[in-house]
Formats: sequence, structure tokens, C-alpha cells
Amino acid sequence: MDEATPPATPQRRATDQKFKLSVQGGTVQDVEGRRLEAPDSAPAGSGQRVVEFTTPRAKLIEEANGAIRSDLAEYPRALAAYDALRGDPEALACWDMANYVTMRKLGYNDHGRVHAFITGAASMAITELLLAGGVKPDIMDSGVGDADDVYLCVILGTMLHDIGNQIHRVGHEAHGVALALPILDRIMTPLYPDPFKRTKVRSFILGAINCHDLNPAPLTLEAGITAVADGTDITKGRGRKAFSLGSVDIHSISALAVDEVVIEQGRSMPVLINVTMNNSGGIFQVEEILAPKVIRTPMRRFVELRAATRPQGDEQILSRVRLDGDHFVMDLDSGERVAVEVKDTQKRAQQAIAEQLGVPSDSR
Repeated sequence: MDEATPPATPQRRATDQKFKLSVQGGTVQDVEGRRLEAPDSAPAGSGQRVVEFTTPRAKLIEEANGAIRSDLAEYPRALAAYDALRGDPEALACWDMANYVTMRKLGYNDHGRVHAFITGAASMAITELLLAGGVKPDIMDSGVGDADDVYLCVILGTMLHDIGNQIHRVGHEAHGVALALPILDRIMTPLYPDPFKRTKVRSFILGAINCHDLNPAPLTLEAGITAVADGTDITKGRGRKAFSLGSVDIHSISALAVDEVVIEQGRSMPVLINVTMNNSGGIFQVEEILAPKVIRTPMRRFVELRAATRPQGDEQILSRVRLDGDHFVMDLDSGERVAVEVKDTQKRAQQAIAEQLGVPSDSR
């Protein structure tokens, strides 16, 4: 990447912005998608754009949409692509079915429309901070396109990254590439009359979808932005639904321990991601989900990542956990008791090998 030559920057300064994904005080707050003007006496970067989780989800999508449209206002091709995507019936159906499979069949966190819009807004904030910091994404560095093409690639790749879950979680990245192709061609053909350039730009979008879960790791900065934006959606607003549906595990519990994710201008790097936890259990989300998407992507050179518990101290989520046979029995702070099967990965691996060999497995 060539960091020496800054790209054409928009009139609106990315250094005056933040992306804030916040669920405070144990409740889901209203969404706000707005730009706050920093006072004349405030240091650069103190203004902020706020996007918070909310219920009902229509309100969240509406406000995330407003924030994305604001970021794309000066990029007509990317804005046209985004508007076409958010109204595309095939994309809408893909998001809904991906959410049905992941939440209803697997008990996972949200992977549908809300996740698509939240990560889309995060990806726009990251992209703007990178460009303002003089970083040239691969589309620009390779000579394929300009900043408008970069924004188009990132918003389409990020918002479509999880649609492959509608087929199955296993292999959802490759499924997503296949499912995204007709959607992308329908949206991009009017915007790129030249099929040569259209195909090149599309390759970056497909790469972002294929690599968002680090399987394999991203090679382009655009794909890295999608992966990191995906990793920022870790607050309890996302974990609450899975938890209420009975999916009580380290993923849903640790998600309830994350109050806030803020994306802002970094001190030594273009992007700073700050995570505020209400319980130290939230470090699982940071270590297992967000940190690898920074470390194992081209974003590594451009992102600072910090996590801390809130000043009020830890909030109690679980009061007791005990092992009963092959289940953990958890006493929740609400008074509810939940039994969760222990996921013995070594035992499952042994059983899978035994099945492949056609021999009985050890049942211990």
C-alpha cells in the first residue's frame, strides 16, 4: 500500500467523526445517526457521529441508513449502488433467511438486516478515516478506480457478507459469493457500462465476502475493512436476542458484557477502536472476534484496538456455574437456571474420525 500520496479527500473531515455503537445502562437505547459539531475550543476529532442499537429494529435500520447515506453523499456511484441494494427484494430476502438459519436453527446472534446495516455504517466510518489518513485502498492503489469505487465496494461487500448463512453456516463465505453475484450484476451494470472495469471492481467485492470470516484471510484492504466492521458488531444489543431465545453460551453471555464500541481517529494510526465492557467477560468478544479481524487482515497497520471495563465496575451476568454431567448449569442474575451442553471439541473430533473409518468410537 502507498501511504505517502493522500487521496482526494471530501470536504467533510473524517477527523471530526466517530462511529459509536452503544447499549448503556442495561437497556437498548434509541438510535441516533447524527453529526455533532465540535466546539471551536475542542481538539480535532472531538465531534462525533453516533449510531446506537435500538428496538424496534426498524428504527435502528432507519437511523443506520441515514448515517450511511450521509457518508456517501459526495460519492454518487456508491450512493446509487447502496440505494439499489437496500431496496433490492432479493437482498432483503437473503438477509431475512440468513437470519432465520443462524438465529432460529443455530441459536447464533443476529446475522440479518440489522447486522448488515450496522456493519455497513461501521465500514463507512472506517473507510473515511483511512482515506482522511492518506491510506490508499487497493482499488485506488491498483489503478482500478477512485474513492467512489472504494466506497461502493466496501458498502456492497460489507452489507452482503453474511447472506450465505441462508444455505448453511458451514461454507457460508463461498455460498455468499455465489448468492451475491446476481445481485451485484443487477446493481452494478447500470453504474459501470464498461464490463472490463465492472468485473474488476466486482472482484474486490467478492473477495470481501469470501474473506470476511478469515477463512481465508483477506488480501485487500477493502476486504479487511469488511472483516473489521463485521468484528465491531459485538455489543449486547446483538447478543440479547439469542440469549432470550435460550442460546446461553460464552458467545451470548460475553456479548451481553459489551456496552459500547467506538470507532474514531487514532492517535498513532488512522483508526482507533475503543471497546467498553460492563463485565470483564466481554474480553472474549474482543479476543476471539474483533482482534483476529484486525491482526489477520491488511488493516493491522492502520488500527489501534483498546478495551476497558466501564468506571462503575463489573455488572453481574451470572451468579454461579456448575458442571452437572456433560452440562453446565448456570444460575443467571435474573434468577433463571439454564443447562447448557459442554462442547467437547476433542471428543467430537474423535467421533468424526471414527465415523470416517467406520469403527465404533469411545463413548467416554
